[in-house]
Amino acid sequence: MNSLQNTGRITGILLLFVFVSGVVVFQVLQGPYLFSDNFLSSAFANANSIVSSTVLGIASGIISIVISVVVFPIFKEYSIRLGLLYIAFCILNFISIMIDNVSVISMLELSKEFVEKGNDDTLKVFKNLVYQRHFWTHYFYLLISCFPVFVFYYGLYVTKVVPRVISIFGLIAVVIMFVEELSSIYGNSISMNMLLPIGLVQLLLPLWLLVKGFKPCKKEKIKELYR
Repeated sequence: MNSLQNTGRITGILLLFVFVSGVVVFQVLQGPYLFSDNFLSSAFANANSIVSSTVLGIASGIISIVISVVVFPIFKEYSIRLGLLYIAFCILNFISIMIDNVSVISMLELSKEFVEKGNDDTLKVFKNLVYQRHFWTHYFYLLISCFPVFVFYYGLYVTKVVPRVISIFGLIAVVIMFVEELSSIYGNSISMNMLLPIGLVQLLLPLWLLVKGFKPCKKEKIKELYR
């Protein structure tokens, strides 16, 4: 029991790191500069922040994979395929982070060239192309990130190691996020209010785990949905 609680608390610490790093990356270090209309001048002026955002994003992706490995023994008790699917989606999420980071660095390099060479019309031609590429890589990354999170909350739901109200709320929040991100890809403006539930549960869950850890899971098996 103590081992399970400790595993839960470790998971809570790691989840809290992923949550905080996401807020810092997109709201502080990167978003204000790369999604502005004048990113050609603002990105290079804040180069250290943008580079730091990519490093922190990579660390967050690695930690997500670590989380999937930490909870694998718990998920495996109910379905080994569920545990492996979660690990696979976390790896896919990490790959999408790396692709998005390439777009971020491309914007930074274009900004550097623009600042050093002055008001170059040739560079302005690439402005929209590079900006749009980052838009697509960023929102596809956010879309892909929904898959490991959904599997994670489903795993918590079937194992009952956290109160089911949290796991159900998490599942609903992920679906809302997925629909909202998919809608933005099709050209609709994104509503931050629709992303509030996922932010809330992603903060609530690690705080719960830090205090309570994982509950002992019952030994009876669920129906072998994945076997």
